Amino acid sequence: MVSTHGARSTDTTDDVPGAGPGRAARWTVVDSAIGPLLLVITHRGLVKVAFHADAAVCEEVLDALAPRLGGRPVHAPDDPAVARAVRQTAAYFAGELRTFDLPLDWSLVSGFHREVLRELLASVPYGTVAGYGELAGRVGQPGAAQAVGAAMGANPLPVVVPCHRIVERDGGIGGFGGGLEAKRTLLALEGVLPQPLF
Repeated sequence: MVSTHGARSTDTTDDVPGAGPGRAARWTVVDSAIGPLLLVITHRGLVKVAFHADAAVCEEVLDALAPRLGGRPVHAPDDPAVARAVRQTAAYFAGELRTFDLPLDWSLVSGFHREVLRELLASVPYGTVAGYGELAGRVGQPGAAQAVGAAMGANPLPVVVPCHRIVERDGGIGGFGGGLEAKRTLLALEGVLPQPLF
């Protein structure tokens, strides 16, 4: 069943079976239409999605996360919370899921960036786009389009927190941490752009 409502996020552990604050973060890599994605899950929820997740990128990201998460994440593709994130990611790229229903751990982002990303998640649904300035206005900072762009660039949860849906006012698609081709692919998947001819 395809969910069409706004994405849900939480800072609690209620929806993560067996989770506890002392448990190590877990990770795996999932293949997607925009290349391999690294997914990292803590006891609170999904904390990191990284693009271009070859072995070198995974090592770099996991090493960088270790001090932030109280230890290096462990490879655990069969962990129930990890498997749930993998299933939902696969369903999204298959066109079967419009809204992720995963607990999210916002601990890697704070302040204005977190406020902007939460507003993005709540108010820019699948198949729609908004401008940088428009999103700035929604958080009460109408002159902060550039700061919104910085928040998109700092998004630790791309795809799930859909920064690909934020575009330029003049019709350009704007930047994207995964590369412009990945952004075009995601917008085409959601029906915002035509599918590429080849």
